[in-house]
Amino acid sequence: MIEVNGLVKRIGDKTILRGIQLKINKGETVGILGSNGAGKSTLLKVLAMIMKPTFGTVTIAGQDIRKNATALKQMVGFLPHASMVYDHFSPYENLKFFGSIYHIPDLELRVSELIDQVGLKLFTHEPVRSFSRGMMQRIAIARAMIHRPQLLLLDEPHTGLDQSAVEILNQVIEEMKKDQATILMVTHDFMQAAKICDRFIIIKGGRVADDFSVAEGDAAILYERYKQVVEGGKAGC
Repeated sequence: MIEVNGLVKRIGDKTILRGIQLKINKGETVGILGSNGAGKSTLLKVLAMIMKPTFGTVTIAGQDIRKNATALKQMVGFLPHASMVYDHFSPYENLKFFGSIYHIPDLELRVSELIDQVGLKLFTHEPVRSFSRGMMQRIAIARAMIHRPQLLLLDEPHTGLDQSAVEILNQVIEEMKKDQATILMVTHDFMQAAKICDRFIIIKGGRVADDFSVAEGDAAILYERYKQVVEGGKAGC
């Protein structure tokens, strides 16, 4: 699904990513871990085709992102730190707008399904500017999923969510996993990552420092592995 070879990303005179090598198979759910400034969010932005690689190649579904970005963006859903929704619109208006960009068939039905799925049915026609951080995150999740992406990129999706919203998000991810979507999730939440992800990649200093799996739900082992790599200086690929 995703192949990254020798990916370098420079911003000004600063090198953020330093020769990333990575292969993600279709249907995998991968947690991307690392300290602040390691390059995790930059990697996601390159995969989302918001940033262009400085050097190296990235292919998604066998297509080079430099040559086929327009077509590939139809396959990708991206949830960044910012919600990327219009605060004067309601959830219904936001999702209908973004769905129209992707020419979603039966759009009104899809919008209603998503609003219900993320637990905002009672607020369907309320402007989102009055929403809490957690409610805003819910509508942002729905926006990223409106076109049923084959690749979903999530940047710290659990941030600001209460327990109910966390459970809703995890259910949404599990349903996408059943549909064989590929999911990459940058996170600092080891407990949720251990519940959801099949595989973990640790980014350190702009490089892949570790690539591994742990038993489902074993957050303690995940955290210990993370500490060993990030704080103990373990070298990786």
